[in-house]
Amino acid sequence: MKALNWKKLLPHLTAVAVFVLISLVYFSPVLEGKKLEQQDIRQFKGMSEEIVQHRAEYDEEPLWTNSMFSGMPAYQISVLHKSNLVSYFSKIFKLYLPAPAGTVFLYLLGFYFLLVTLSIDYRLAIVGAIAFAFSSYFFIIIEAGHNTKAHAIGYIAPIVASVLMVFRGRMLLGAALTALFTALMVNANHFQITYYLIMLLFVIGIVKLIEAIKEKTIPVFMKQVAFLLLAGGIGALTSSSKLMTTMEYGAESIRGKSDLTANQSNKTSGLDKDYATAWSYGKAESFTLLIPNFHGGASGGELGTDSETYKLFKNSAQSSQAKNIIKQLPLYWGTQPFTSGPVYAGAIICFLFVLGLFLFNGYLRWWVVGSFILMLTLGWGKNLMPLTDFFLDYIPAYNKFRAVSTTLVIVEFLMPFLGILSLNKILEEGKTEKILKGLKYSLAITGGLCLLFALAPTMFFDFTSPNDNQYGDALSNALQVDRASIFQADAVRSLILILLAATSIWLYLSNTLKRLSTILIIGVLILGDMWVVNKRYLNNDNFKAKRKVVQPYTPSTADNQILRDTDPNYRVYNTTVSPFNDASTSYFHKSIGGYHGAKLRRYQELIDYHISKGNMQVLNMLNTKYFIVKGQNGPVAQLNSGALGNAWFVNEIIKAENADKEIETLGQINTNTQVVVDDRFDIPENISFDSTASISLTSYKANHLIYESNSSKEQFAVFSEIYYDKGWNAYVDGNLVPHIRGNYVLRAMAIPSGQHTIEFKFEPKTHYTGETISLASSLILLLFLIGVFYKELKV
Repeated sequence: MKALNWKKLLPHLTAVAVFVLISLVYFSPVLEGKKLEQQDIRQFKGMSEEIVQHRAEYDEEPLWTNSMFSGMPAYQISVLHKSNLVSYFSKIFKLYLPAPAGTVFLYLLGFYFLLVTLSIDYRLAIVGAIAFAFSSYFFIIIEAGHNTKAHAIGYIAPIVASVLMVFRGRMLLGAALTALFTALMVNANHFQITYYLIMLLFVIGIVKLIEAIKEKTIPVFMKQVAFLLLAGGIGALTSSSKLMTTMEYGAESIRGKSDLTANQSNKTSGLDKDYATAWSYGKAESFTLLIPNFHGGASGGELGTDSETYKLFKNSAQSSQAKNIIKQLPLYWGTQPFTSGPVYAGAIICFLFVLGLFLFNGYLRWWVVGSFILMLTLGWGKNLMPLTDFFLDYIPAYNKFRAVSTTLVIVEFLMPFLGILSLNKILEEGKTEKILKGLKYSLAITGGLCLLFALAPTMFFDFTSPNDNQYGDALSNALQVDRASIFQADAVRSLILILLAATSIWLYLSNTLKRLSTILIIGVLILGDMWVVNKRYLNNDNFKAKRKVVQPYTPSTADNQILRDTDPNYRVYNTTVSPFNDASTSYFHKSIGGYHGAKLRRYQELIDYHISKGNMQVLNMLNTKYFIVKGQNGPVAQLNSGALGNAWFVNEIIKAENADKEIETLGQINTNTQVVVDDRFDIPENISFDSTASISLTSYKANHLIYESNSSKEQFAVFSEIYYDKGWNAYVDGNLVPHIRGNYVLRAMAIPSGQHTIEFKFEPKTHYTGETISLASSLILLLFLIGVFYKELKV
């Protein structure tokens, strides 16, 4: 084996030390034991509490939870996949740093790895890593709690590095690393980011194919692609359980095709178009890549005491509250429903990126520019519907993802990538006519735009928001003035940064500045720029004492009142919160609401057609035993005596020829005595009603329900449990029996006469098969890695 060359390792160890320092300094409260308060993680704790409790009590994964939306699979909430052995590498690549410092360290390390594999000076690679990692959106999603998205973003650069390594001839090592980083990205469990990365890799592949055709190296290209596909396949298979259950569940969720025929123009084979494109970036809003406050920043932004809005309130009856009011104002004036901040790539990076368009020719420029344009325009979503419609209707799986503006993640990767390559080219080649011309043009374009916006902001925009009408003329006018003011200030700010960077480069080309000095100056400018902008949206104020974050919810009087009920299984409808966009109720109770971006489609349709309209027959069949409503002194609990319980027998079965008729009929029946069943299900013919019959739940686990029944005749039972035939099995006295869907979303089945034990067990074969494949693939990948690294290190 080769001895370690510490001299060669020292630059990389220095980079690691710099990254650790930057991450911990930015998130210094973690050193005091504080934790970041993240809204989505708070919601996650609510939605996963039953799963956590089940895991602790029974030492197993329930794979199902009844705490949200009357019941749903736990696959996209919280499932531990112990068979994926590669997943343990994720902590290594975060250097076991406390969250969220570990996530930013991963951003930094991954992009650094990409640049050094391209033979970039490690000092410039450090600057590039900072430029990428500190893209504002990457910090904004950390503040929001989109941890899986942030984790997946961290592996974009290492995967691109590994793929390019294969195309540059190091096939075994590149393939091994492709397999490893693919495994880690898929394990991160944010398939939208993975999907957009695949789109980027597809563009790279197309460009490389064209290159191979022109250079007549098709056999080599095909071999490289075969290595990559095999490596990517092995990596993905380590998360087989996640992938297989997600694909299976996705077809039944709001990301799958609806059985209803209404509003077909808005439907796709996945998400409805209006839902998928709700968060679409505006065309002009894309200038936030260059100027952070181009569209006002966050929906709830802060102004200073020199603002027009402050003066307005200072001179009004609310003068005592003026300073508090200006801390949360609707400064964002774009068309997204709301935003926590802009997608800002950095003024200097924008300048260097445009510079790269003039400096680079050939295949590198084409795949970078092609991917950039594609991802930027896809991010416009509903603001460019011809393109969006095409992708939603014809590109496989594209319609499974919402918030199309997320494509800008790839834009934020491409800009520092080409930008740092441009700076490296300048540092390597020095003063040439091409570089001087590119410097002049890129400065004119980026600096000129900033200057134009700074001098005449109202020439192009009126700074009005679609929501301004609700604020009244005086406040609307003040807000428009303040939006223009912060727009202008940031335009000047970006202009100054670009001028400083351009001056540094010019001084280097004039032999006034040394190489290292130039790198340091530009690095400090980039870090200072991005640090200040990111602190607008994620700063020390976002950190709280550990106990407040770990225990996010405190039970109300209503919660405590309900929790005294010893019934093991009933549901709660909390009307004091946004019930179908809030998981706080799920932390304490089994809720008919919840918080999740992939609830069952039929349940969403039940919400739209019946629950949201207060249909008590539907609420009763869901065993909604308690309502939480507003009282004089806070939330109070109200008992619903009409709740039908865990199971009941009906005396009439109504058949519906399709889903439209089924959901319509559900609004017309008495769910206590009637049930509507789709024509596709077989219905027993010899059902007669026994008024003395009984059925009751005797044992409850999230994944195992036991009932006892007693009747003199065969009966037809409806259970207040969500029908999901991709895992739930019914047993009578230990024998597997069929069950069907009734009342659009519930389970129903015939029960023989006499005394019987009925069980429902959640036994998803897909999960267990996937776990076996995950374990086998993990072992193959680990052996592959060991073999390749041994070959690389041997004498």
